[in-house]
Amino acid sequence: MTATDLGNRRIVTIGAMLATAMQSLDSTIANVALPHMQGSMATTLDQITWVLTSYIVAAAILTAPSGWLAARFGIRRVFLVSVAGFTIASVLCGLAESLPQMVLFRVLQGACGAALAPLSQAALLDAYPREQHGSAMAIWGLGVTVAPILGPTLGGWLTDNYNWRWVFYINVPLGALAYVLLAGQLPRRHRRAERAFDWTGFVMLSIAVGAFQLMLDRGQQKDWFGSTEIVVEAVLAGLFFYFLVVHTATTRRHPFVDPVLLRDRNFSAACVLIFVVGVVLFATLALLPPLMQDLLGYPVVLSGLLLAPRGLGSMLAMMLVGRIINRVDARLLVGVGFLVAGLAQWQMSGFSLAVGPRDILVSGIVQGIGVGLIWVPLTTLAFATLPAAARGEAAGLLSLIRNIGSSAGIAAVGALLARNTQINHAQIGEHLTPFVQHRLPALLHNSPALLNAELTRQATMIGYLNDFHLMMIASLLAAPLVLLLRRPAAGGGGEAAMLAD
Repeated sequence: MTATDLGNRRIVTIGAMLATAMQSLDSTIANVALPHMQGSMATTLDQITWVLTSYIVAAAILTAPSGWLAARFGIRRVFLVSVAGFTIASVLCGLAESLPQMVLFRVLQGACGAALAPLSQAALLDAYPREQHGSAMAIWGLGVTVAPILGPTLGGWLTDNYNWRWVFYINVPLGALAYVLLAGQLPRRHRRAERAFDWTGFVMLSIAVGAFQLMLDRGQQKDWFGSTEIVVEAVLAGLFFYFLVVHTATTRRHPFVDPVLLRDRNFSAACVLIFVVGVVLFATLALLPPLMQDLLGYPVVLSGLLLAPRGLGSMLAMMLVGRIINRVDARLLVGVGFLVAGLAQWQMSGFSLAVGPRDILVSGIVQGIGVGLIWVPLTTLAFATLPAAARGEAAGLLSLIRNIGSSAGIAAVGALLARNTQINHAQIGEHLTPFVQHRLPALLHNSPALLNAELTRQATMIGYLNDFHLMMIASLLAAPLVLLLRRPAAGGGGEAAMLAD
């Protein structure tokens, strides 16, 4: 390898990392600015949530075709257009003066950002030789896992010290630098033979994914299946997913979702496991800020700082795995990662209303280490038995499944939290006999309102613990699924070109 090749590879790596981090950061950074946007645009709480929903749905729908677009027009061209489009859309979001404008620009931002994560992954796999794919995925994983963790902290700081528009303007220097680096170093390669676009499959997948994302994002707000809107979205999602499966299995032309990918055992198993990772990681990130701020009374800045070391744990674990993956069975690393993530959830399930920052910090670092141990070997094994030409399409599908997992996890823990809080409140209230009430502090005993507030507080805390316990079970149950992955051939470590049964 020449010094020039090494330098070019490093520039591509930095550019791809910036693009990935920018897109991943935007998935969480805008959340903390919603109340400020609501006041600035004079909207209701129900209306302002479309700022998040529009972005999520647009990104979900257009993640899947990123592989076809890269094959048809080339990774370089699609990547650069996506980076430029995302950066311009970020500026437009910062300039928006009304909710319709904001929703329109967020749709554009989500559409342009959909291809950034899968194409950056494919670009790094192309830039590095197969024996260094583990190191490449460790670098890529930092942007995907660490950026969303830092998003709320950075978003809160920008909103408090400047205004909410800067949560979008922050993308401008990142996007501009990424574009310059990638434009100068991404190779111009021959495109694959033109393959017809399966519009039928794309429409079916778009309706299924879009309806499912809308159902997950608005279900809690609309009382789930007590709402006609949610029922319609659920029916559409199920119906068009069924149509997609039938179409994929029976069409004689190239279907939108290539069955060759799903027939690959490693890739199919990786899709299942990456779904669990999306559930566990992002559901935890959704639960901890309201737990710390609403129940424990932590200020926004402190709660953000307590989440940040989770990213440090992931970073350290990924750096370690990137060094040892050629010498250790990658499946073992994935299994240990799920066990470590389960340990972190077990620690969280033991929290109380008196829990201190140290316990939250330690459990976060442990979970970060678990996710870091999972991410690199899992993504490496997912692509190990696929041809290089299929990387773009496979990366898009893997990113889509991870995003659906994160949305499903956030929706599930939110619904369970609300339901369990009501159940716990009723159960605790049943045990408040006159004898117990007389033993309560005088202030609570003499004030029914304060007593009810304390009951709600205790019931909500138990609801959080139930969610953490459920995610612990999910992590532990996922660990044996690593046996579905094919074991690397002897001497091949985690980066073998072919894997043995």
